[in-house]
Order: sequence, then structure tokens, then C-alpha cells
Amino acid sequence: MAQEQSEILNPKSEIAFLFPGQGSQYAGMGKELAEKFQVARQVFEEADEALSFSISRLCFEGAEDELQLTENTQPAILSTSVAAFRVMQSEGIASPTFVAGHSLGEYSSLVAAGAISLADAVRTVRARGRYMQEAVPVGTGAMAAVLGGERAAIEEACLEASKGQVCAFANINSPNQIVIAGNTEAVDRAIELLKGKAKRVVKLNVSAPFHCALMKPAQDRLAFDLERIPFGEPRSSVVTNVDARIVTTPGELRDSLVRQVSSPVRWSESMDLLLQQGVTTFVEIGPGKVLSGLMRQINREVSCLNVEDSASLESARARLS
Repeated sequence: MAQEQSEILNPKSEIAFLFPGQGSQYAGMGKELAEKFQVARQVFEEADEALSFSISRLCFEGAEDELQLTENTQPAILSTSVAAFRVMQSEGIASPTFVAGHSLGEYSSLVAAGAISLADAVRTVRARGRYMQEAVPVGTGAMAAVLGGERAAIEEACLEASKGQVCAFANINSPNQIVIAGNTEAVDRAIELLKGKAKRVVKLNVSAPFHCALMKPAQDRLAFDLERIPFGEPRSSVVTNVDARIVTTPGELRDSLVRQVSSPVRWSESMDLLLQQGVTTFVEIGPGKVLSGLMRQINREVSCLNVEDSASLESARARLS
């Protein structure tokens, strides 16, 4: 980190709250906050009621195999992230000028900004997870993380590997990390083509090829659901994945969530935009520190901290008060 943990940050600096996506989950997430803070318990109770089953049990106890199912993972991470945010809010620890979330995390960011309700969000992301899983038969699609390669070379490899199939960017996470997705055979061809052009290429253990054209069936199903829930004006400026720009109107927010399903997550560009807006403090709210790690690849000069339990909450209080 650019600053020591004990150092109090400049309260006048612009602050962005970031919300993690799929892959940050772990058994036990959110449990301590729910035990210590009534506002966190209320979030999990509301999520349980909205879903008509105990997503809180999955968060607090596992089992891991259940928690890893996409339709469970998404509402679990969202509930934990919103619980952590509401605790911060209730404790008066900073207010963000901007919010952004990585893929699924965009829903958490919209709940935090007051643009959609928690109940609508958890129901929608549970369906989203199911739609994404059902869009492509298991084994038909794949994803791979490309570490340390030039963007142009990765793009060229995807194009050459396609051969009438899908192989494209899924996540542009940092200058050093791009995730590709598509048909399994096409992704395998791209991996071969990238040997010697990237530092490392790692095939990911995922159940579906997210954020590529193969997700269009899921996008169409989700669009119908999103049309049925109300969106309001956000209290904080939202930077969306699909366009890497600030969006403030309810219609644009809904449209961004629809297009996001089959489009790449432009995370690195979104963070660059926040840096251009003068953000110097990034707070990752929810399970894990994935986004903090990516920010260190994007810009090591800014301050990154996370809030996921009482210890990290107290650290944030000391640094942001």
C-alpha cells in the first residue's frame, strides 16, 4: 500500500467504494459482522426473506460445493458486500463520491447508491447466475487469464483462434491481466498462440464462459427481469463495467446491467477514469481483496483498503475518520 495502515487519510480526498464479483466468496464471510452489528443481521434477514431460503447459512457455514454454485455465489457475495457497506454507513465511516463493482459487484454498487433495492438485487442476481449457467452446456465454454501480455497481441490471438467460434476479451482487469472467454476449442487455440507472447496463461476453473457473446441467451432472459424492477437516481456517481463511464440515470443503469452479461468487464479503464476524477482512496467492500490487488497493478500511488470484518472495519475507521 502507498501509506501505512496507521496513517489517517486526507478526509478531503475523493473516495470510491468498490464491490467485488464472483471468485471472492469463502465460507464464513459476513458472519462476524452479522454477529456484532444489527444492521448487518438485518441485511442477511432481508436477503433470506427475498430469496425464500437461507443465503445467510451458505455465507456463514458453507458448504463449499453449494457456495460455489453460480446461482448461490452471486446473491451470497452481494448480501455480504451490502452488509459490510451498511455497517460502514451506520458507523458514519466515510461516504463515497463514486461507486463501482466488478461484474456481479455492479449490483452491490447500485444497492449502495440507492438505485435498486436489496430484495430486488438478490433475486435478480440469483436468476442471473442461473441464466448464465444455463446459457452454455457445461464443457462447451472456457475462460483463461492472460498475465503479462500486450493487449494487442492478446487481441490478435483471440481473432486468429476464433475460426468461426467465439474467443474474446471477458475481463480487462489491469495492464497485466486480461481474461479471455469463448468456445473451449477456441480458447485452447488462443492459449497455444499466446505461448511466448505472455508471461503466463492460466485456464480458469469456471462453470461457464462469462462476459462473451455465448452469454447472449442469458442476457435476453435477464433483460426481461430487469425491466420489471424499479431503478432510482443513484446517490453516488456509478462507473459502469460495460462502458467504463459515469452513469447517473435509471434507464442507463438498467441498460448497462443488461449489456454487461455478454460484454467484457472494462475494469482497468473504469479505475483509470476514477483516477482521472481525482479519486485517491479506494475502499473494497465485501469478501476478499481481489480488487485491491488489481488496483496495485493499475496504480501503486493511491491508497487501497478493504472492509469485510470487524478488524478491517476498525482499520478503515482509523484511516478514514
